[in-house]
Amino acid sequence: MKRFFVLPLVAASFFVTAQSIGNSPYAAFGIGDVKYDNTTDINAMGGISTAYIGDFNNSFNFSNPAANKNLELTTIKFEGSNENNFYKSNYGDVNVTKHSSYLSNISIAFPLSSKVKFGLGYQPYSSKNYSIIEQEISSTGIRRASLYRGNGSISTVQAAFSYQLNPEFGLGLRSNFYFGNLYDINELTYSTAELINGYETKNKIKTFNFTLGAAYQKKVHKDRKLTLGATYTFGNTGQMETRFTNSTYFYTPGEEKNNVKIIEQNFSEDQNLIPMEFSLGAGYGKDAKWFVGTQLDYKKGENTQFLGQPFVNNNSYKIAAGGWYLPNYNNFRNYFSRVTYRYGAYYEKGNLAFNGTNINKFALTGGVTLPFENRSGSRMSGIDLGLELGQRGTLNNDLIRQNFVNLKIGINFADKWFNKKLYD
Repeated sequence: MKRFFVLPLVAASFFVTAQSIGNSPYAAFGIGDVKYDNTTDINAMGGISTAYIGDFNNSFNFSNPAANKNLELTTIKFEGSNENNFYKSNYGDVNVTKHSSYLSNISIAFPLSSKVKFGLGYQPYSSKNYSIIEQEISSTGIRRASLYRGNGSISTVQAAFSYQLNPEFGLGLRSNFYFGNLYDINELTYSTAELINGYETKNKIKTFNFTLGAAYQKKVHKDRKLTLGATYTFGNTGQMETRFTNSTYFYTPGEEKNNVKIIEQNFSEDQNLIPMEFSLGAGYGKDAKWFVGTQLDYKKGENTQFLGQPFVNNNSYKIAAGGWYLPNYNNFRNYFSRVTYRYGAYYEKGNLAFNGTNINKFALTGGVTLPFENRSGSRMSGIDLGLELGQRGTLNNDLIRQNFVNLKIGINFADKWFNKKLYD
């Protein structure tokens, strides 16, 4: 690995703007820090979604569009995330704390018929917002400074259809439209130079792909069920436009560039923005009482560029397990008996590696679903709360270890809409 790629990760003075999406220094590479993680309730179960069919009729599964046979109500969700990251590096003994809060999901879903269900949603997919400076002084006393900056985000709008072939087997299709802009720049200067050399990359994204899903659920006892699921996401069918500019200039007050001289400009179009991925899952549970499941996700690596230099995203995988427990959804005398308690954990072998060191991630998750009203559990509107405690990266090879505490909240309004009223 060239030193060019290591500098952003070992720099002692990196910082990012508070209250913005994307606080990780690892977001400097590729399309940034991927935020897509489905809804608050699924995230609280370690992210298991491929073989997760909600027992009640008020929830839509976007991750596996085939797993929605029980949806009978119109459901509208608004969700937000609060991320708290604690960074440490042995390089300069650095400790930095960063926070961000953002809207993480808006969705609406409803049944078109007893067999066909439809959902439309928005989520941020990835983001980058970093600023890193590295300085060194040569033996002759000349100071060299490199500044790395990046910002922007990619969002996704999804439309999902679910079709139930029979009571046990369902198929689904989700279209994913990605849009946004990403910007990276590396500025190099010397204390003896009047000009700054800047290499900037501007990416304009308008692309889409499709996700196919399948879900199978069979009663194995009177009130027990076995669930299997699988999803496959195709590679891109759209384009990412990238413009590279290598130039020299100097700044005047107000951060205005002056005396700009273009050294080199390039333009490219690429389809390798969002990689192919697939997921397999299995679960077992008791009707309206408890559920436990596990899941394996695989994402194909892609060749990409960072500031005009070749960069490889490795193949990655994620193993997750989790579930939920509901004491008694019809106990109207004890509110907490009608609360759904969720738990989970996951380990992710990441797609980044530096000097032979993988940037992996693991976390413990938990949460609750708090119903609004003393009504039947089959028509619950409520509040979802989630907590994620984990770690990413390592202190080895002067890299950065990221500990995080993420809080999530979602509001789910569910009722019978779009149905004709009958009068006597």
